Parts: sequence; C-alpha cells; structure tokens
Amino acid sequence: MSSPFYSEDHDAFRETVRRFVQKEVEPHINEWDEAEAFPRELYKRAGELGLLGLGLPEEYGGVPADNFMKIIAAQEVSRAGSGGIKASLFSSNIGAPPIAAAANEAVKARVLPEIISGRKISALAITEPSGGSDVANLLTTARRDRDHYVVNGEKTFITSGMRADYLTVAVRTGELGAGGVSLLLIDGDTPGISRTPLKKMGWWCSDTATIHFDDCRVPAENLIGQEGGGFKVIMRNFNSERMGLAAGCAAFAQVCVDEAIAYAKERRAFGKPIAQHQVIRHKLVDMAQRVAATQYMLEALAWRLDQGDSPVAEICMLKNLSTQTLAFCASEAVQIFGGAGFIRGVKVERIYREVKVTAIGGGTEEIMKDLASRQMGF
Repeated sequence: MSSPFYSEDHDAFRETVRRFVQKEVEPHINEWDEAEAFPRELYKRAGELGLLGLGLPEEYGGVPADNFMKIIAAQEVSRAGSGGIKASLFSSNIGAPPIAAAANEAVKARVLPEIISGRKISALAITEPSGGSDVANLLTTARRDRDHYVVNGEKTFITSGMRADYLTVAVRTGELGAGGVSLLLIDGDTPGISRTPLKKMGWWCSDTATIHFDDCRVPAENLIGQEGGGFKVIMRNFNSERMGLAAGCAAFAQVCVDEAIAYAKERRAFGKPIAQHQVIRHKLVDMAQRVAATQYMLEALAWRLDQGDSPVAEICMLKNLSTQTLAFCASEAVQIFGGAGFIRGVKVERIYREVKVTAIGGGTEEIMKDLASRQMGF
C-alpha cells in the first residue's frame, strides 16, 4: 500500500522484513500451526533484523523507530497469514516497553539486551480469571517483605506465557482501585511459578498460558516505576498495543483480499472465472474498500502519535474498525473460496479462525466503545 507517510528508509525496511517472512516464516507456517509451536530460533533471527527492538533504547540494542516502522513490522509479518506468529514473536512489544520506560537502570541493563536480541522472551501478564479489561480491580497481590515482594495470584490468556523468560506482571501492592496497582518484573524461573498451557480456537502456534504465582519472592529492585504507579504505565502501553493490533488486522484483511482475488481468477463456475461474476466482483470491492479505510485511519493516527498527540478515543475506534474489517473480509474470503476455504492449510481458513480474538485482546470491543465515549466527554 503506497502512502506519503513512508520514506525510502521505510521502504527499505519493508523489503528486508518481507524477505525474512518469505524465506523463514511462510514456508513453515502450516507445519508450525499444526505443531502448535514455532522454533525459538525465530526470535533470534527477528532480533538480528531489529524487529524486537523497535523504539526501544539504543544503548540496550534497540532501534530508533517511528510508528510507521512499527506498522511495517506488524504488517509484513502478518503477510504470512498467521496471527499466532505475530502474537508470540512480538509479545516483547507489550512486555518490554514498560521495562524501558520505568524500570531502574540495573534491571534495564540486565534484561533489555537479551529481549531485544531474541535470546530471551518477554511477556506481559495483566489479565486474570476474574477479569481482563478491568485492570484497576486485579487481585494478584505483592506483599513487601523487607527487600522482596511476595507474589500470590493467577494470570491467564498470557501470550508467550509458557516460554517467557521475563514476565512484566501487574500486581496489587496497595488498596483497592487503580492506585494500588504496581508492575513487577518477574524472572520466569522464580520458584513458585507454575504454568498451564491453553488450547485455543486460533493462534495455534502461539503459546498461551495460565500462570500461577505461589509465594514467589521477587527482589524489590524489580519494581517497574513507583509502587502504586503501575496503572498509568499500563494505560500508556495500551495505545501502542492497540495500534499494533489494528495494523495486524488491516494486514490480515488485505491478505484475505489478495487471496480471494487470486482464487476468484482461477476458480471457474458456469463457464467462466468466478471473478467475472458481478456478485463476486462486488464482494471483492467491498472488502478492498474497508481495508483501505482502515489503513488510512491507521496511518493518520500513527502520524498524530509521532507528532506527540495522544488520540485515545480515535485509537479505540480504530481498534474496533480494524477488527470489524478483518471479520468482514475473512468471512467474505472464505465464502468466495467455498469448500476450499473450509480446508486447513489455506490462509483464509486460518485467518477466519483467528478473527474473534482480535475483538477481545487489547481491550474488548465493548470496552473500546465505552472508553472512547468517556474520552469524548459523554
């Protein structure tokens, strides 16, 4: 997709990531999906390209990046047609930024180089069995005991939760409500941690887990930011997460368009390719129209963010628009494919299975509407 927002450096980066995906991801994605895992080595290869350090501090191996670089990374990896690859490979995009923004220098120096290089995996652990989007009322506790916190509780639906070496965990250190929420960096090998893998409708190759904390002793120096200041750090992180989700949705929707067009040109019915039937042509136009509108909104908001704006309401609306666009395009693509779209190993089949999680993760559609309305003053 051409856009005035992209420079020659952006285009060169896009080509680098595209070659990486074509060579090292696409040929294997069906196998990885069926195996419900992908090689850990892929993190290192992504780290070598700088994909895991976009926007993170250069002194720890990060790469200077505006929001358009992040969009390119998300969308090019999404071309493989696998939400599972994007979710797990980029779990550091939501696990590491709070560390970079608010952890002390000793913690940053210890963990960020390993995450950015792909030697270690980072995950964000916010959601609990009692609730996801209601961060202010989370129940996992961290009680101060001299120079440690003792953590007890449970997190669930955690992307990269089985393999993560570092967990950025939201805990309750104080009273009920947002003011009692803090963030801790918890090493994955801390005694008292246990993990349970979760089977899912989609994102098969992405490991997802419930994580249990039973009297886990965490050094007090692993506190990210100020005690009781975790809620603000989490909220700032959500803008970036939702932009990344929207970028992926727009890209997956475009894959559905591309795959449907290619199939419609080859598949014949009533003596001619189905692309020559008006009903199919109109479906394809409707799909492309929604993708274009979503992409334009995504890029406009990326530009505003790079100018220092914080358009929270619009980002919430974009997140919903992008997931609705993906749902429409995935459904129409499978319809165009007919029976072939119901067979595993076809991109549109996999994307169709992975639609629903996009309307849940990063804040549900209902929460996004409510947050947008409050930001708009009604």
